Parts: sequence; C-alpha cells; structure tokens
Amino acid sequence: MDFDLAPPTGAGPLRIGMTRHAANTALDSLRDLSAVSESDQPGQHVFRPSGLMISIHCVRDMLEAIELGRPSTQADRVLFHGVDVFALPAREVVRRVGEFTSIEEDPDDAPSFIAQDLLLSFWRPFAADEPEEEQGYYFNSVLVAQPGYYDTPAQAAERLQQSS
Repeated sequence: MDFDLAPPTGAGPLRIGMTRHAANTALDSLRDLSAVSESDQPGQHVFRPSGLMISIHCVRDMLEAIELGRPSTQADRVLFHGVDVFALPAREVVRRVGEFTSIEEDPDDAPSFIAQDLLLSFWRPFAADEPEEEQGYYFNSVLVAQPGYYDTPAQAAERLQQSS
C-alpha cells in the first residue's frame, strides 16, 4: 500500500485537525486484520505486516501530528511527491524534497531535517551516509504536523497574538 504525505493536511486517511475519535477510526482502518501486531496500541499506533508503524498524536481531542516509521519491506511505501522517503538514502530524499520546498538540518538534531513551510520532518538516529550503516543512511521516521507544532514558546505566543 502507498501512503502519500500531504503536509500540512495529513497522510492517507489521517487528516490534521480531525477529532480524536475520527483519527482513531482512520488509524484503525490502516490495521491489517489478517496480521494484527501485538505491538498495536489502539488510539496511538499500528504496525502493518511490512513493519510500517503509523502513529497519531492528539492534543485537546484533535489530531496534531502523524508519524510514520520505516517499514522493513517494500509492501508499504511512504511517498512525498513520488519520492519514496524510506527506500532512498537520506541525503537523496533531502535533495529531492528540496526541489519542492526548503528543507534544512534541524539545528538541535543534526541527523534530522525539517521542511518548516510544510510542517514535515525526517529523522534518523545518527548521520552516516555509508550504505553499510543502514540506521544512519536511511530515514527511520517522517512526521506531518499542524501549524505551530515546532514553535518555541515565544513563537507560539506570537502566533496566538497574530491570530487574535
């Protein structure tokens, strides 16, 4: 199954801003009933047979972020504008995503990258662009979030002031 990232709107049937109940229902629809994982946590995350982890983060009864973890097989793919974010080397993903939007290293976590304008972030445990070191060579997770998700307290206060 292909999961298309559509930041800042959502991923697959999960939509930023939907109610917790609707998000739980959408997350449940992504569970493969023929191979339910013992690691599944209803209302939090599911693991598909491919190893793809889909996690939701709700605050105040609203879905604010969706995280997808790298599958162990190609049975499920996570795509952004046709870029398979888990099958390609991390630096190649950054280069290709950079064709659509600005993407930069996270100043607080060098192996991670954020496309701030899209509220899309990519994470790997450490930076290693050597194919032999798979954990650093590929991204391990991608997150789609609501506007303001990465704001510092000062930025959140400014955003709140601007919206009133």
